[in-house]
Amino acid sequence: MQVKVLLFAAAKEAAGCDSISVEVPDDASAGEVADALAGVLPSIVDLMPSCRLAIDNEYVGRDTIVSAGHEIALIPPVSGG
Repeated sequence: MQVKVLLFAAAKEAAGCDSISVEVPDDASAGEVADALAGVLPSIVDLMPSCRLAIDNEYVGRDTIVSAGHEIALIPPVSGG
């Protein structure tokens, strides 16, 4: 299935886009989505260990199952002051 992943902050800058679609198996896990994302966007591989995945505005673990239609976001650490 095709899933769209939203990119923010440093991930968006490294990728040069604010979203990307990746192909994953039906009933893929969030971890499989992250792996597919790293495969098509090598520029974000170094950021991946510090990023979190969110599905429908909720942080999830790598084992969470993704369904078509979910809003998936890759969120890097954010700092400010």
